[in-house]
Amino acid sequence: MSLKDKVAVVYGAGGSIGGAVARAFASEGAKVFLTGHSLASVEIVAKDIVSAGGSAEAAEVDALDEQAVDGHLRSVVDQAGRVDVSFNAIGIPDTGIVGVPLADLDVERFSLPIAAYTTSYFLTARLAARRMIPNNSG
Repeated sequence: MSLKDKVAVVYGAGGSIGGAVARAFASEGAKVFLTGHSLASVEIVAKDIVSAGGSAEAAEVDALDEQAVDGHLRSVVDQAGRVDVSFNAIGIPDTGIVGVPLADLDVERFSLPIAAYTTSYFLTARLAARRMIPNNSG
């Protein structure tokens, strides 16, 4: 896989999966724009990528906030000219679910990750597609 000169946005880049994907994209030549709900963890991944010779920018973006995602993608296009890859690896850290027996779990807590993941995946993919389609990328 060669991503030389491609522009990739990784949502949830501060986590283990998102961070690994971001590092892999950068090692294959992509300019990566890393996002996360917490800037500190995303900056660590960005510093790793830059110190390995790659190109990375970090930003705090709530992938459940349509305006935040749209604004970030606008800034990516302003800086890099386009978006070629959008990868979503967000996580929902919710200690109210982890380890709770099914018999004790309420429907709201059960539904939270389902709603959050599908909403985030939809928003990030749709908004990226709006920028990719005119450039025949993605």
